[in-house]
Amino acid sequence: MIAFVSGGARSGKSAFAESLVREYQRQRGGARYYLATATPGDAEMAARIARHRVERGDAWRTLEAATLDLALAEVEPASVLLLDCLTLWASRVLFELDLEASAALAQLERALARARAADIALVVVSNDINEGMPPEDDASWRYLALLQAAHRRVAAEADCVVQVVAGLPQVWKGSLP
Repeated sequence: MIAFVSGGARSGKSAFAESLVREYQRQRGGARYYLATATPGDAEMAARIARHRVERGDAWRTLEAATLDLALAEVEPASVLLLDCLTLWASRVLFELDLEASAALAQLERALARARAADIALVVVSNDINEGMPPEDDASWRYLALLQAAHRRVAAEADCVVQVVAGLPQVWKGSLP
């Protein structure tokens, strides 16, 4: 099972995705993992990451990585994994790891395939950033193009696609458990 949850900043998408992971785990058992793609770049982000860890509690096994397919190798088969979020992952692989978009997308595809092969219920979260003005600089265009391609690939592979607006989920594909 692969679910894709998107929405705007502070839309409630992560809270919804966490509840979806808990429901999948209730139905199927297995361990509960959280794959964090953020890094504590400043004091505010470090505090936010720490707060989120406390809020999730000890029931979650936290992985921190920008290399998705390698991180999924650490997840036990038949577990449930929340990947939060593709937006930060795309930024890290382009600007921190200096990967080309094709290599980043291949990594994402390997992660999706690994989740399917290991029967991992995967919930992928990402920000919907396509509603503003188009960027003017090359780096922003590259980032937006990678994120749009990643969204399309995850949505195509997903069994369930949900957009969260003001905390309310709108199912675009499949159904919720």
